[in-house]
Amino acid sequence: MSTPDRRGPRTGPDILRTALRRNAGAMAWGTLLMGLYQAGETAFPIALGLIVEHALQERSLGSLAWSIAALAVIVTTVSLSWRFGMRILQKANTTEAHRWRVQVAECGLQPVARDTDLKSGEVLTIATEDADQTADIIEVVPLLISSLVAVLITAVALGIASVWLGLLVIVGTIAILSILSVLSRRIGEGTREQQARVARAGAKVADLITGLRPLHGFGGNHAAFLSYRTVSTEARDQAITVARVNGAYAGAALALNAILAAAVTLAAGWLALSGRISIGQLVMAVGLAQFIIEPLKLFSEMPKYVMIARASAERMALVLAAPPVMVAGTRRPSPGGNLEVDSVRYGSLRELKFHVPAGEFTAIAAYRAREAADLVSILAVNVPPGAYEGVVRVGGRELKDLSIEAVREHLLVNPYDAEIFAGTLRTNIDPAGAGHLVAEAVEASMLTDVVALHREGLDHGVRDRGANLSGGQRQRLSLARALAADPGILVLHDPTTAVDAVTEQLIARNLAELRRGRTMIVITSSPALLDAADRVLVLDGGVITAEDTHRNLLATDETYRQAVAR
Repeated sequence: MSTPDRRGPRTGPDILRTALRRNAGAMAWGTLLMGLYQAGETAFPIALGLIVEHALQERSLGSLAWSIAALAVIVTTVSLSWRFGMRILQKANTTEAHRWRVQVAECGLQPVARDTDLKSGEVLTIATEDADQTADIIEVVPLLISSLVAVLITAVALGIASVWLGLLVIVGTIAILSILSVLSRRIGEGTREQQARVARAGAKVADLITGLRPLHGFGGNHAAFLSYRTVSTEARDQAITVARVNGAYAGAALALNAILAAAVTLAAGWLALSGRISIGQLVMAVGLAQFIIEPLKLFSEMPKYVMIARASAERMALVLAAPPVMVAGTRRPSPGGNLEVDSVRYGSLRELKFHVPAGEFTAIAAYRAREAADLVSILAVNVPPGAYEGVVRVGGRELKDLSIEAVREHLLVNPYDAEIFAGTLRTNIDPAGAGHLVAEAVEASMLTDVVALHREGLDHGVRDRGANLSGGQRQRLSLARALAADPGILVLHDPTTAVDAVTEQLIARNLAELRRGRTMIVITSSPALLDAADRVLVLDGGVITAEDTHRNLLATDETYRQAVAR
C-alpha cells in the first residue's frame, strides 16, 4: 500500500497560479490602494485644469482656497495609498518567496532522492533567485492593473474634452504594448537560459569546493579553474545578451511613451488653437500627457517581469514536479531489530541472502569495494526496491511497504564519507538537539581527545565540511553522530579507515559495548571490528560464501586470512 501522491504545482504556470491564489486577499487590497494611488496621480492634472478653468471664470479667493484644499486631499491620498499599498504587496511578496524557498529546499532534502538531473548548486540557485523572481508576480499583477486604471482614467478624461484625444491614448497604448510584447518574449527566453547557466556555474563552484583537497593533491587546480572559467564565461555572455535585450526594451518603451505623450500634447495644442477645447482643458491635457509617461512605462514593463517570473517558475518546476525515485509505503516495521536480505540481485550482487537477528553485532567482510557499495546503496534506500530483484525486510516488513520516515527512524546507514556540517561538534553529533546518548557516543567513537583539545569542548566550532578537522577526526565525528541517533538497526560502512590501529581497537570494543542488545551491521575489512562482532559474513562474488566468527575464519579459511589479516 502506498501513500497518495501529494501533487503540488507541476508546471511553471501552475506555480504562478498557486502564488496568485494564496495571495488573493493581499493582492486585492494592494490593487485597490495602488489603483487609488494611480487615480490620485491622474486626478492631479485634471484638478489643475479645472482650477484654471474656474479661476479664469470666477476669480475669487474662496474658489482658490477650495482648490488648494482639493489638491491637498489628492496629495495625501496619493502618499498614503502608495505607502500602505506597497507595504501590503511587498510583505506578501517576501512571504511568498519564503514559501517557495522552503518548498524547493524540502524537495531537495527528501529522504528519497528526486530524479531532477540538477546538481546541488543549481538547486540552491533555484531556491534563492528563482524563488524570489517567481514571487515578484505578487507585485507585478496589482501594479499592472493600477497602471491600466491610470491609462483608462486618462483616456476618459481626455475623451470628455475631445474624443480624438481619448482615442489617441487608447490606440497609442495598444500599439506600444503590441510592439513591446515581442521584446518581452525574447527577454523571457534569454532570462531562462541565463538562469540555467548561472546555476550551472554555481554547481561547478560547489563541486570544486567539495573536491578542493584532492585537486591540490594531484595538481588539478589550474585545470579546475579553467573549467569553471569556461562555464562562468558562458553565463556572462548570456547575461550580456539579456542585458542588451533589456536595454532595447527599456529604450523602446521610453521612446514610444514619449512619442505618445508628445502626440497628445501637440494634438491638445492644435485643438486649443482651433477653439475646440478650452484653456483649462489644454492645461489638463498637457498635464496628463506628462503624467501618463510614468504609468505607461510601468504598464509596458510589466510583461517583461511576467516573462521573468514565468521563466523562474518553470525552473522551480524542475525540482517541485520531478517524480520521486520511489513511492514509499505507509507501514511501519514490527518491533525488534532484525534485518533480512533475500535473493537480492543488483549491480555486483548475485542472489545475496543473509539474515541478521535482533540484537546481534554482525560484520560483513566484502572482498570487493563495489559489492560493499552496492549493498550499502540498497540498505540506505538510495536504490528503490523496484530497481533490484529480491526482497529486503526490516522488522519483518518488506522495504517497499514501509514509509520512508519509518525506515529512517528504524534503520540508519552511515557511509564512510558522511558529510560534516558547519556549526559545532555538538550540532554535528546531535542535530536535533535531543541530547540523547551524546556523551556515550563521544566516548565510544574516541572523539574525547578532540573535545578535550578545545576550551569550548563540544561547542568548538566546525567549519564547512569539517575543513578544520583531520580525516580521522571527521570520521569519528560522523560515527559519534550515528551512535547518538541510536536507531534500531545501525549499519556502518568502513567507520575506521582513517584512524590508527590502536584507536580502531578501542572503537571496536566500545561499539560492541554501547550497542549491546541492539542490532548493528558493520561492513568492513578491519580485523579489530571483525573480531569484535558476534558473527562474520564473507561477501565474495556477490553472495555470502562463508559465515563464522572472525577467529574461526582465520583458522579455517586461507582466502579470508589473506584478505583481512594485517
